[in-house]
Amino acid sequence: MDVIERTIFEQFEFWNARIQLPTRARPGVDYVVVGCGSSYNLAMSIASHCNERGFNAIAVPSHEWLRRPRSYEADPTGCQVIAVSRSGETSELVQAARKSRSEGHTVIAITCDDTSSLVGTSDCVLTMRTHSEEGVVMTTSASLMLLLGLRFAGIETEDGAGPAEALLKQLDQQDWSFLAERSHFVYLGGGALYGIAAEGALKLQEMSLTVTQTYHPLEYRHGPVSLVDAHSLVVMLYNPDTREEEERLAAELSAKAAFVVGFGGAGDLSLPIEGAAELRGLICLPALQLLGLRLAQRRGIDATAPRHLTKVVKLD
Repeated sequence: MDVIERTIFEQFEFWNARIQLPTRARPGVDYVVVGCGSSYNLAMSIASHCNERGFNAIAVPSHEWLRRPRSYEADPTGCQVIAVSRSGETSELVQAARKSRSEGHTVIAITCDDTSSLVGTSDCVLTMRTHSEEGVVMTTSASLMLLLGLRFAGIETEDGAGPAEALLKQLDQQDWSFLAERSHFVYLGGGALYGIAAEGALKLQEMSLTVTQTYHPLEYRHGPVSLVDAHSLVVMLYNPDTREEEERLAAELSAKAAFVVGFGGAGDLSLPIEGAAELRGLICLPALQLLGLRLAQRRGIDATAPRHLTKVVKLD
């Protein structure tokens, strides 16, 4: 078992750490959730969960919020900024947090490093300790920051670890030959699962150096489906409330020769999911991390050192 594999399979003990959140989402506040890369993908999911719980939220890439906030908030006065970052040192995120605070916004940090620059410029910190062996690729830390975001939105996560570990082991027991001859990878998910689909796609992309695509499920019919052939692998993250129409789409894609991996619904490989619907993204995340790693391993790629990437991105 290599180091990335350990951080994937050993992450659940970190999920169960006892934490006391210093704040939770409140009605009447507009939240702007910012992040970069994986953290932005998590921000999209966190914002969706906040909205579903009745708290206004929007996810914005850190640099976009830093440079053009009015493209995303017509009147940003009074909004609170939730800054998501594993290290708390990503340059444009820290700059966005500092600027937001200087303009009178409350800044809430979601991070795995409580000694970082981000913490020093935040009004409130939500933090959990991540796996000590985690390297460039975010695995345990991504799950923990999503977990913190869910708790911030008022969603209890205690029942997530068991189903997530079961799903991870269920996927790992499959015959991985379904990855053979696949060169076109598509991730589909709606609502709060869109950000999780994007994160799954990013994990596979950076670990295996493979181009991936992410779409809302029914949007995939409108043009992108033209690329589907026998080299396509489609990962469908099913929402329980739209499962029927998403299964029709999955059947269409299978008929066009794609191999469909269905998380929580039908597919050429169908993986049932236990647990609450609100926890589905959290439950799927470790399995999506493993999918990216297994493709990298089949291709003989060292996923611990993704090309052109560093653990902390700092721009001059």
